[in-house]
Amino acid sequence: MSLDPFLSRLDQLQSDAESAFASASDAAALEEARVVFLGAKKGQLKDIQKMLGGIEKADKPAAGAKLNAVKSAINVAFEDAQQSLSGGSDSGADPTFDPTLPGTRPSLGHIHPITQTISHLTEIMGRMGFEVAEGPEVEDPWHNFVALNIPEDHPARDPLDNFYLATAKDPSGKSSVSAGDEGSQLLRSQTSTVQIRVMKQVQPPIRIISLGRVYRPDAPDATHFPMFHQMEGLLVDTNVTMANLKTVLRVFANNYLGEDVEIRFRPSFFPFTEPSVEVDFLWNGTWIEFGGAGMIDPNVFAAVGYDPEKVSGFAFGLGVERLCMRRHGITDIRDLYSGDLRFLKQF
Repeated sequence: MSLDPFLSRLDQLQSDAESAFASASDAAALEEARVVFLGAKKGQLKDIQKMLGGIEKADKPAAGAKLNAVKSAINVAFEDAQQSLSGGSDSGADPTFDPTLPGTRPSLGHIHPITQTISHLTEIMGRMGFEVAEGPEVEDPWHNFVALNIPEDHPARDPLDNFYLATAKDPSGKSSVSAGDEGSQLLRSQTSTVQIRVMKQVQPPIRIISLGRVYRPDAPDATHFPMFHQMEGLLVDTNVTMANLKTVLRVFANNYLGEDVEIRFRPSFFPFTEPSVEVDFLWNGTWIEFGGAGMIDPNVFAAVGYDPEKVSGFAFGLGVERLCMRRHGITDIRDLYSGDLRFLKQF
């Protein structure tokens, strides 16, 4: 077969295919036309492709190039017809949808008021140069008591006043708990354990806070709960005085509770500070304790390897829940852990 008739057949095929695809009124008609022109077994393009073998060798390059061009054009015509019948690229879209209207805001989670309070306290103390330090909630007696100058016979170490963990077993296989066991563990009763860990690793000057959960077997009531949060503060340097401690706590209280808050310091006793004070704020005509503080006892410095003749410092521990309650007017600590969304969504 000569080249010219072959090229004419290809031109006619392209014209017929484009016309058939364009005139198809629905998807079924378009598919029928596709089978006629592009069918893999009996399609007209397939028939003409078989004629390529009869073209003279010198004309085959031109015939092959024309065949490929026509095949590509027919495929494009078919795809255009498909898109036209399906309504374009926006097929399936809701015709009543108006993209200019405001959307429906999704329901988002709510940050718990205690978490909000912790973030706020961290920000306030950060402005005074205090960095955040963390420590484990499961502690050993040395960090929780011994290094804090709390002797073994002190009431604070009583197993009935702590959550000791049954980690050891006697020969009979029963779990045993003893406050005096060297390997015993307990849920920390105070965040003061973090100051011991920090001082063991870092040399003065130190200015840190630690916020986290502590555990004491208190009967739940309006102001007590067996699990609560504390903010521990520690400042160690040279020539630190009680005046520095009182200034830090007054600045903190004014920033968090308001300029009009009334606070007082009253003498107290803690094994790990000397002198020691309790810090109260006035709320609804009643003085409410929100923390304890004092100058770090020399025995604590000695336990961590500091020379108490060269350094001094103060520490304080504040109840996060009580601060949160005072700021938001909450009268019962149990509401914070009730899981009642009607209550929590207020904050």
